[in-house]
Amino acid sequence: MKRILPFVIILLVLGVAIGSGWYLTRVTPGSTTTNPAPASQPSSANEPSRPAPLRGVPGAEPAHTLGPANAPVQLEEFGDFQCPPCGMFHPILEQMHAEFGDKLRITFREFPLVPAHQHAVVAASSAEAAGLQGKFWEMHDLLYEHQGDWKDKMDVAPIFEGYANQIGLNIERWKKDVGSEQVAQRIFLDGKRGHSMGVRGTPTVFINGREVPFESLPAEKLRVVIQSEIAASGSR
Repeated sequence: MKRILPFVIILLVLGVAIGSGWYLTRVTPGSTTTNPAPASQPSSANEPSRPAPLRGVPGAEPAHTLGPANAPVQLEEFGDFQCPPCGMFHPILEQMHAEFGDKLRITFREFPLVPAHQHAVVAASSAEAAGLQGKFWEMHDLLYEHQGDWKDKMDVAPIFEGYANQIGLNIERWKKDVGSEQVAQRIFLDGKRGHSMGVRGTPTVFINGREVPFESLPAEKLRVVIQSEIAASGSR
């Protein structure tokens, strides 16, 4: 039964694919192409309105986070390791983490897009299994940094096992955990949270509970959003 469970997850998140097709055709961070901003981000000629934060149902706990819990800016990303725009957003988020330090807390949520991305669930499972040994972020970084090396391969298992070796995991435990109910449940709970917050594709980013328009994800624009939240909190 435990071996079958990851495939059950695929069925549970199939609904994501309904929205993923159009979402993946949107601009990638840094593109000059314009698209309509989400309706949840209205603006006026004067002061932009601030929509109420979206709470959503809980995701997997403990969540994968970087930065202090009391940081004035809480950024939550719903990502798919096989998603090209997510791969492009990865270095931008690293840059923001380096620039803002303890003013920014980053949370990553699993949101594999299936069947659009055939390796998305396996990649998510590999990262979550690494997380059970305290190495989630190490696997997270390798998956994104080498996305081009594996996204079009037929068999990614030996590649991911190589990453697990590279970051010093107990390989036998990691291979067992990849197909475990515990890992499957974490992916399911993150997906459930995403659905409850209206996530339809990746990367979807929330800052202090408010969705950041896709067009605001390039570094120069995201930096302004973060600075604005810091100023609004009264932090220096």
